[in-house]
Amino acid sequence: MKLFLLLCSLILSNVAFAESFETAAPQVYLKDMETGDILLQKDADKQMVPSSMSKIMTAYLVFERLKQGDAKLGDTLFVSQEAWAKQGTKMFVPLNAQVSIEDLLHGVVVQSGNDACIVLAEGLGGTEAAFAQEMTKKAHEMGAKNTTFLNSTGWPDEGHVTTARDLAIMGERTIHDFPKEYAKYYGVKEFKYNNINQQNRNTLLGKSNLGADGMKTGHTDAGGYGIVASAKQGTRRLMLVVNGLPNAQARDQEATALLNWGFNFFKNYKICEKGVPLEVADIWGGTEKTVPLVAQRTLVVTMPRSKRREVVVKIHYDSPVAAPLKAGDAVGYIEATVPDKGVFKVPLCVAKDVDRAWFHQRIKDSVNYLLWGKHS
Repeated sequence: MKLFLLLCSLILSNVAFAESFETAAPQVYLKDMETGDILLQKDADKQMVPSSMSKIMTAYLVFERLKQGDAKLGDTLFVSQEAWAKQGTKMFVPLNAQVSIEDLLHGVVVQSGNDACIVLAEGLGGTEAAFAQEMTKKAHEMGAKNTTFLNSTGWPDEGHVTTARDLAIMGERTIHDFPKEYAKYYGVKEFKYNNINQQNRNTLLGKSNLGADGMKTGHTDAGGYGIVASAKQGTRRLMLVVNGLPNAQARDQEATALLNWGFNFFKNYKICEKGVPLEVADIWGGTEKTVPLVAQRTLVVTMPRSKRREVVVKIHYDSPVAAPLKAGDAVGYIEATVPDKGVFKVPLCVAKDVDRAWFHQRIKDSVNYLLWGKHS
C-alpha cells in the first residue's frame, strides 16, 4: 500500500473567537448550507410556536402551484370577510376585492399579512383548514416531521407547532426548489399596496455587510420573537433559526451576532476537488507507464479556523496499478482526519483510460518491478 501525505496550502486567518456561542435565545439552529454542517443548535428539536415564520410554508405551496402551472402570478383571488377581518399584521386588502397572486405573495413575505395568507389559502386550497393540512403534509415530506400547521398565518392555535430544525428545513427547500422566486420576494425591503407602504420586518436585510437576503420574522405572545434568516457571503450560505426572544431588538442583535460568528469563526476548507490530479501512479502491464489519480468528488468541510492546521490528509493506493483501466475506476481513497468531526474518505480514481499492453510488455514490466521496483 502506497501512502502519501498531502501538504495543504490553505492559509490560516488569525481570528480569535470563543469555541462556543452563548446565546440567550431558547431555540437556535445554525447550519452551513454548502456543507450541511450544523454550527450551533440549542433545543433545535423542541416543539415551539412558530408565529409568522409559518408563512414560509404558505409561500412555498404558492410557489409550487405556480411552478406546476396550476396558478399564474396574474391570477386574482377573492378577499373574503374572514380574510379581510383577520387581526394581526395586515396587507390591508379591501373586502370583496380581487387581488393578484403576485401582490399577495409580496403581502405574505414582505408585509407578513395575515389577510394575504388567508386569501391565498382559500383561493388555492378551498379553505384555510384544507390548505393548512397541505402545509403539514408537505413539511412532513421534506423531513420536518415535528411540525403541525393548523392555519396559514401562524396565528396562535393550540397544536400549531414546529421546531427550529424543521423551520430550517423548510427554508432550505424554498431556496433550493425556487431560487428565482426566493430571491425575487424574500429580499424585498418594502412593498406598497392600497396606498400603504410597509417595511419588511426582517431588519437584517438592511445590513449590507451581513449578506442577509431572507427569510421571515415571527412574533406572538406565546412564541416570543423569532426569525428564520438566510445570509450568503461568497460561496457560503448560512441558515439560522432563533425563537423565543423578548423583543424585536433582541432578535435583531442575536441573529446578527450568530450570523457574524458563523461566518467569521468558521470557514469552509476544500480538502480535495473532483477531477483535479493529486498523484501520478505507476502502471503495470499497460500501454502507458503512468496515470493521474483524481478525487471522485469534491470534499469541503466546515471547521473553526483555529483547527485548520490539525487536519491530516493522506492518499492510499496500491502501486503499481494494474491495467486495463477505465477513467473513473477507483484504485484507492483519500483519507481526511478532521478535528472534532472524524475521518472522511473519498474514492481515488484514474483520470483516463489505459489499455492493457501486449504480452511481452507485461512480462518485461513484471521483471523490472521484481528487480528494480519500477518500469524500464
